[in-house]
Amino acid sequence: MSSPSELVVVLVEPSGPLNVGSVARLCANFEVAELRLVAPRCDHLGAEARLLAVHGAWVLEQARLFPSLAAALADCRRVVATSGRRDGEPLPLLAPEPALHWLRQGSAPLALVFGREDRGLSNDELLQAGRLLTLGSGAAYPSLNLSHAVAMVLHSWRGLQAPPSSGPPLPEPCQRQEIEAMLGDAENLLLEVGFLHPHTAQARMAKLRGLLQRAQASSEEVALVRGMVRQLRWASERGDKPGRTP
Repeated sequence: MSSPSELVVVLVEPSGPLNVGSVARLCANFEVAELRLVAPRCDHLGAEARLLAVHGAWVLEQARLFPSLAAALADCRRVVATSGRRDGEPLPLLAPEPALHWLRQGSAPLALVFGREDRGLSNDELLQAGRLLTLGSGAAYPSLNLSHAVAMVLHSWRGLQAPPSSGPPLPEPCQRQEIEAMLGDAENLLLEVGFLHPHTAQARMAKLRGLLQRAQASSEEVALVRGMVRQLRWASERGDKPGRTP
């Protein structure tokens, strides 16, 4: 089971330096291991961010920057993303407690992902999470300020109690980079054989990514699927039927 210091907070394209500074302070308050910023649209080391970070300025200085959410989550096995939407989500929405209990059962690093201040996370980004968390705000105006949402989730995380054991532990999910590598191989093969077409490949692969995320596949399971894909590619290039010898 994890401890607070094994948690990383990921902000996707944050645009407000005051929000980023506030989140840095919260990370210091709640002993978050690391702050990761995906393509930030503000100066996270500027005066405004430091003003709100106060004694958490060191979190800003040590924050890691990434070009994409996939890159930021590459080494994470369990990911919870937040969403303020009420419907149309690619995965079921959970209250904080069950989503965070699931996250806490994993091994480090564990990721909490928060979306853009103005439009949250895209469906493709949400599909990179194993669970989706909603804070249950009012239906008339469900969107919360970024730093307020982070504060509520981290407070819930800190207050978690270990749930009673309900059987043997499940296998640990693989790292995100393992899934992405396998999906890359599969997409290339499916394009070559005509199952996918360039204009629909992204949408179809997003559905497959969501399926794998819901399954929480282990490293061994992903390696098995990747091996199957590679064998099919080899057979396709030779023009043979898989499993047959001339």
